[in-house]
Amino acid sequence: MSMVLFASVVRVGDGLPLSASTDYEQDKELQETKKHLKALSKKLSQFPDRCTLKTGPYNVNFTSSLGVGYLMVCTANYPNVLAFCFLDELQKEFIVTYDPKRISSAVRPYSFIEFDTFIQKTKQRYNSPRSLSTKINLADMQTEIKLRPPYQLSHEDLRAINGFSVHTSSKYKGIAPTQTLEPVTLPGIVSCVLSVLCGGLNLLRGVHAIESILQNDDEDFNYVIAFFLGTAACLYQCYLFAYFSVWRNSKSFLAFALICLSNMYLYELRNMWQILFHVAVGAFMALQIKLRQPLGKAPDYNV
Repeated sequence: MSMVLFASVVRVGDGLPLSASTDYEQDKELQETKKHLKALSKKLSQFPDRCTLKTGPYNVNFTSSLGVGYLMVCTANYPNVLAFCFLDELQKEFIVTYDPKRISSAVRPYSFIEFDTFIQKTKQRYNSPRSLSTKINLADMQTEIKLRPPYQLSHEDLRAINGFSVHTSSKYKGIAPTQTLEPVTLPGIVSCVLSVLCGGLNLLRGVHAIESILQNDDEDFNYVIAFFLGTAACLYQCYLFAYFSVWRNSKSFLAFALICLSNMYLYELRNMWQILFHVAVGAFMALQIKLRQPLGKAPDYNV
């Protein structure tokens, strides 16, 4: 039978347990899994903010946000979507109920043990999926997991957690989940289409400029270079919008600057409205690149 067996809330910085569900399970494998969960809770800051650890017949799922980690143990066949929806509910309720200053100043373990009441009620609901009052979040969570799946902790990670490795502090820097960009918005799609259009116009004018040079030796070849540089800058902005890259905003600004410079050089071949159109599209594209941020541990992040 698939079900949630145990849940706890810990402080990410030092692994201090803040609250946990009360359980009376005596299964040895479950107790062993809870030992892994306890060791894992002390090193949450070393891992991505959403992970799954498979340990025999059980899974440990956890997420962290705003300096607090939410962990749970469930059977291996329990759906991932429900598991992270469960953690999402714990996170939302805990953030609303307790002040961040009170959380950071807590010194005793289980200072918020009264939160166990909410954990138990939520656990009962999620152990009877048919009785869940709403399933609206399930679709949203399924989409979120597809866009940014939880990191699968391995046996090597488990050994590192239990102290058999000392090289874990920088292992997860630059891990894929933090390099996944936010979903594309309609303005972003429009900016990409316009940018590709500008790139295509530059390319077409560049080809015509080459033909003109072949027919007239006195034509300026620098115009061809300006057209092709404008094409490259527009397409590069599209690339920066679509994929994560280090220094994305700086590269986008440089590409925009190149668009401006190439259009300034082409002022004799273009009227003012054409130049303004190309520059405006480049600026709009740069703005969309800046607005589409990587999905990481954002302050307003919810699992």
